[in-house]
Amino acid sequence: MKIKVLITGATGMVGEGVLQECLQNDQVEKILLINRKSSGYQDSKIEEVLIDDFFDLTAIQNIVKGYDACFFCLGISSIGMNEADYTRTTYDLTLHFAEMLANVNPQMTFCYVSGAGTDSTEKKKTMWARVKGKTENDLLKLPLQVYNFRPAFMKPFKNAKHVKPSLKPLIGFMSLFRPLNPSYFLTLEEVGDAMINVSLHGYSKDILETKDISFMSSTR
Repeated sequence: MKIKVLITGATGMVGEGVLQECLQNDQVEKILLINRKSSGYQDSKIEEVLIDDFFDLTAIQNIVKGYDACFFCLGISSIGMNEADYTRTTYDLTLHFAEMLANVNPQMTFCYVSGAGTDSTEKKKTMWARVKGKTENDLLKLPLQVYNFRPAFMKPFKNAKHVKPSLKPLIGFMSLFRPLNPSYFLTLEEVGDAMINVSLHGYSKDILETKDISFMSSTR
C-alpha cells in the first residue's frame, strides 16, 4: 500500500525532516508541499504550491483532492508573542486549514505537530501549552483521522537546510543524552516514519507522546 501525502511547514526544521523521510520512504508515492516560500527541494515525487495567505485556501481546494494524509508541521515559536497573536497563527490557522481538508477529503489522516507538554485541559498557566491543547482538542472534533504528535527534542537529518543556528550546538549533545532516554530524544527520521505508519495502519491513541512516536517508527 502506498499513500499520497500533503506537508505544510517544509521550510522549517520539523517539516523539512518529515519531507526528507517521505522522500526516502517507498510507501509514499507523491508529496504535495504547501508553503509560503519555496522549500528548495525538487524530486519526481514532489509538487510544490506556494500561497501568500493560509487563511485564503480557495486556490488549493481542488489540488488537495485525493490525498491520503496531511502532515501539518507548520508552526511558530510563542517567544515574544501575546496570546491573541499566537492563537491566530497557531489555533485559527491550523483549524482553518484542517476544516478545508475535512470538506474536501473527509476521513483523511491529519497528523498535527504540537509538542511535549501540551495542555489538553486548556487551563494551565503556560500560554503556548493551552493554545496547542485547544488546537488538538478541536482538531479531534473534525471528520478527519487526527493524530496529535507531541515530540520533545528532535534531531534533524544530517543534510538539513532549515535548521536554526541556535539549535546546531544542541544537536551535537544528542548522542550523549539519547542512550539515557531513547524515546525522548527522537530523530526527525523517526517522527516522519511514525506519521507514515499511522497513516497506513492507524494507532490506538489520538495523542502520540514521545514513547508512542518511538513505538510507531520502524526506523530504529
